[in-house]
Amino acid sequence: MNIDLTEEELSFREEVRAFLKEKLPADLSRKTLNGLHMEKEDYVRWQKILHEQGWAAVNWPVEHGGTGWTPTQKYIWANECAVAGAPDVIPFGMKMVAPVIYTYGNEEQKQRFLPDILASNVWWCQGYSEPNAGSDLASLKTSAVRDGDHYVVNGTKTWTTLGHYADWIFCLVRTGGPDVKNQEAISFLLIDMNDPGISVSPIITLDGHREVNEVFFDNVRVPVENRIGEEGKGWTYAKVLLTHERTGIARVANSKQRLGQLKRLAAETADGAGSLLDNLAFAQKIVDVELELLALEYTELRALASVSTGKAPGPESSILKIKGTEVAQLIDELFVEAAGNYSMPFVKDQFAPGFDGEPVGPGTAANAAPRYFNNRKASIYGGSNEIQKNIICKAVLGL
Repeated sequence: MNIDLTEEELSFREEVRAFLKEKLPADLSRKTLNGLHMEKEDYVRWQKILHEQGWAAVNWPVEHGGTGWTPTQKYIWANECAVAGAPDVIPFGMKMVAPVIYTYGNEEQKQRFLPDILASNVWWCQGYSEPNAGSDLASLKTSAVRDGDHYVVNGTKTWTTLGHYADWIFCLVRTGGPDVKNQEAISFLLIDMNDPGISVSPIITLDGHREVNEVFFDNVRVPVENRIGEEGKGWTYAKVLLTHERTGIARVANSKQRLGQLKRLAAETADGAGSLLDNLAFAQKIVDVELELLALEYTELRALASVSTGKAPGPESSILKIKGTEVAQLIDELFVEAAGNYSMPFVKDQFAPGFDGEPVGPGTAANAAPRYFNNRKASIYGGSNEIQKNIICKAVLGL
């Protein structure tokens, strides 16, 4: 695999750098680089800037508004965004439901939903996990009973990330009876969150923010025209969506940026007569993570090289998901170790606009622990890492 950039690719990299320097708002870059809390308006503001540039939907097919970039261009884009501190594109619309709609939806659904996703006019959330159906997603209980031209939906979804912002939710629901095999009884519905039968209850995470929610459906009437594809084929569509999600969870470019940030922090942190980076035990931990990250990066490059525009990655996405989340969590642990005692106090408002209290520690040291605790979830969402190992055994190793 040749990883040397061509003249055209080097020119593209300069174009990306110039765009980020000119268009990326400084306040959003600061929040992103320091792992600070962001509001819906922050994400939408950046996504609309990308849309104006024509760069919002990196992985979409060109005919639906995608960039038409090569895998190498996508790799360059991800790395430059990470270095500059560009916010992630919220994945639920752009990276998750959109590929299902343009792959399995009918023409009317594509025309109805894709333009608003592309322009970030509509905020989506994901309705997969339930109180008793997480990793064993096929056992979900939320029901959708056909009533003429509608489905009547009842049940509960949980861990719904940013669901309190959402205009729409894409849901896996049970449309088959008890005599139908689990995977063949599930359908894929698009549901308007403004329906009066839907209520959203917050779940406050350990960093003190409302990030996830429970969503309750009480006799919600959903038009049959909002079903994607065939009834009972939702499991097939969901698996395609999850491969997109798992590949994105690897976040190699972000981990590279974070590791560089950690090295700079360690070099500036006093430890005895030298710096923390001079501490052989700590330096060895950085080297170990760096080697893991390098191996992960090359694995991601091989995966990108095999994926054509608009198509889903294969089972290698499970490998990327496992190692990507493990590496990110190791980096989080080293940030906490570097912050030391400054990571112990919990002042969640310290980095909020207008805070006039006494700051805890230098820079963003006090944010190390909240960020560490929040990111423990990464090895669970998108399908737990234990489940991913089962997928690898079956789909990759043939065991």
